[in-house]
Amino acid sequence: MTLAPLLASPATVIAHTILATAALVLGAAVLFLRKGTPLHRRLGTVWAGSMMIVAAISLGISSVNPGHFSFIHLLSAITLVNIPYAIWMRRRGAVRAHAIAMTSNYAGLLAAGAFTLVPGRIMHAVVFG
Repeated sequence: MTLAPLLASPATVIAHTILATAALVLGAAVLFLRKGTPLHRRLGTVWAGSMMIVAAISLGISSVNPGHFSFIHLLSAITLVNIPYAIWMRRRGAVRAHAIAMTSNYAGLLAAGAFTLVPGRIMHAVVFG
């Protein structure tokens, strides 16, 4: 494992990676915490914010298909719509819809993370050298 390929990347890729990694850890904590507690809500707010920033930054990264969007950008677009929807559902009292939407967002983060481990991608080089 070496961070050299990541550190040689543009600042947007580095910021995206750091925030996505934080979202991965925070999201797991939020999913496993007791629901409705102040800690769950605070960490959930930070997680939702980091997910929105990660998704927005990703729209400016086009290393898979230079100059164009790729399949993975679809997950970003879904996230940018689904996070506000999930928050709106919770505020309306639709706790189940909120839980489904947030769990789906976390699954999307896991899927996007898996795509970064494909040979030829920066994170593949970081993890597998």
